[in-house]
Amino acid sequence: MTELFKEVMVWRRLDAVSAVRYTCLQDLHNDKFALQSADFFRLPLTPASAHNVAAQFVELFIETSPTERCSWFDDAIVNHDQEFPSA
Repeated sequence: MTELFKEVMVWRRLDAVSAVRYTCLQDLHNDKFALQSADFFRLPLTPASAHNVAAQFVELFIETSPTERCSWFDDAIVNHDQEFPSA
């Protein structure tokens, strides 16, 4: 069976100079979500830092199947925030 995923980005403003971007994967077979990364950004943002985050996402996705590496939930962000309350 072919593995198909949809990338879902969710942003949270933390304050006037910082934010977190949750990058989730939605498994299109079972409609569950996994949190691939929670990336924190702070102004001033550099193009190199944004590029590095994007490259890490692709490398991790290719290296190991998300079905093997991730835990899957109806709401992955809620689960993440419960596991890491300071994020």
